[in-house]
Amino acid sequence: MFLQIRPRLSLLLLLLPVASFSGCAESDSQSGGGEAKPKVAYVTNGIASFWVIAEKGAMDGGKKFNADVNVLMPANGVEDQKRMCQDMLAQGIEGIAISPIDPDNQGDLLAEIAQHTKLITHDSDAPNSDRLCYIGVDNYTAGRMCGALVKEAMPEGGSVIIFVGRLGQANARLRRQGVIDELLDRDPDPTRYDEPGAGEIKGAKYSVLDTRTDGFDFGKAKANAQDAIAKYDDLGCMVGLFAYNPPLMLDAVREANKIGKIKIVAFDEEAASLQGIVDGDVYGTVVQNPYKYGYESVRVLAALARGDESVIPEGGFMDIPARQIRKDNVDEFWTELKRLTAVGLPAPAATDDEPVAEENGEEKTN
Repeated sequence: MFLQIRPRLSLLLLLLPVASFSGCAESDSQSGGGEAKPKVAYVTNGIASFWVIAEKGAMDGGKKFNADVNVLMPANGVEDQKRMCQDMLAQGIEGIAISPIDPDNQGDLLAEIAQHTKLITHDSDAPNSDRLCYIGVDNYTAGRMCGALVKEAMPEGGSVIIFVGRLGQANARLRRQGVIDELLDRDPDPTRYDEPGAGEIKGAKYSVLDTRTDGFDFGKAKANAQDAIAKYDDLGCMVGLFAYNPPLMLDAVREANKIGKIKIVAFDEEAASLQGIVDGDVYGTVVQNPYKYGYESVRVLAALARGDESVIPEGGFMDIPARQIRKDNVDEFWTELKRLTAVGLPAPAATDDEPVAEENGEEKTN
């Protein structure tokens, strides 16, 4: 297994079950009575602290909506994800929520899932598949929000480099393009795509020097950051688009004694990124709501398994908006995040047909 989970990346990793990355919800549901519990699977695109938060939401959703939940985190990419999904299908799973690693090349797998059970996507979409709905953010808009943070951190302009796990995922491509389009003050166009490796992308004030991918290899992710610091003397800002990227970027910048000289803008709610904002070493981050991804995915799948299609959102998209976190709101956000993911606490109150409380603490019901 090429991924190595390092405890310093996230205090939230302590929330993982000791035995496994998968589990089943207990039977102490608030609903369902004596009815049969549908068996559903929540499949991530890798192993990261982001998914630990989503796992907690999925398991709380299982308790709330009387479902047995398997949370599966593939460590080794597309083939691992395919194996896990096919294992679930062989066991007669009644619904799968998946974050496709490479939707353009996973059409056969997604068609197989949709043929045999209820298929929804979360976090990263596969709009050309037969999925019933997508649960997550508008990743292009979230990318533009990230670009706006770069502008705040470096208002005079300058050079930027982007770090991300892989660009095969729709969410990664859209986030990256959103960052670039925002920095270049382009009109919104989610279909636009600047090919990576085609050279520096220059705007009036900002230029994107490069996009570095790491394939979820944490060692390579840090090496990418170190190489960029050594290569570009005028590097002004580093942008990390997957949860583990910013902490590794931060390590590299600290080791190079360039805190303050090189700005850091993050994505997701990795503990080290939030602490970096508290300390003033990271300017800000764009956060999603992985807890709600898990919770809502289980709510929808459990209802579909019981024949209730009214849970499918209009247009097939359940928008769970992203949010910008800076030094002025990081403490409030982090406190609420810890509350939602605390082991042993009951799931936040919600009716059977209403989503769980927002992770940012501003909205308690929808």
